[in-house]
Amino acid sequence: LSAIENHGVISKNLRISNTDRSAFARVSGRVAKLHSNYGFKGSLNFNLTGAAGQSFGAFLTQGISLYLNGFANDYVGKGMAGGKITIVPSTPQSSTSAAGNTILYGATGGEVYIRGSVGERFAVRNSGARAVIEGAGDHACEYMTAGTVLILGQVGRNIGAGMTGGLLFVINSFDSSFDDYVNKETVSIVEITEEFQNARNHILSML
Repeated sequence: LSAIENHGVISKNLRISNTDRSAFARVSGRVAKLHSNYGFKGSLNFNLTGAAGQSFGAFLTQGISLYLNGFANDYVGKGMAGGKITIVPSTPQSSTSAAGNTILYGATGGEVYIRGSVGERFAVRNSGARAVIEGAGDHACEYMTAGTVLILGQVGRNIGAGMTGGLLFVINSFDSSFDDYVNKETVSIVEITEEFQNARNHILSML
């Protein structure tokens, strides 16, 4: 509590289990109550081990960093406005998804980095967050209005349905029929060739 009030710096190592739902939402709420979404100048760092329950890092605010060595359920980063979430599976070669469905639902800011693939409806209604993942299920970036998403791997069908803003980069060397997976009603597909140097630099800056 003192670190939150006084813009302090802390680092803690903790275990987490799938019964821990909406983990760190209360911490974020305290930060936002005292400093608003972007006024906190301290740094709260939590290194976690285990399997996080639903809504891990929901409503996260600036200055909070969550590093999870393990797996997470649905709704990671739901409604987050700032901060950073990193998920690295304890068994990186596992065929299991690193995190569940509907990640970054309604997020307005912050960053998410996941070493592995995730479930369906990734970044649905994202309106400002940045994210890097290694694969996603169906309906990725559905109704997205802002933010940047980089997917390094395979994707499911109906990408970008209702998407009206933001950037989605997909580096997919597994499937030559990528165009068939994209919902083209509101989005356009552009191949990033050498002439798009600014876009290439933007991608590199996210890695």
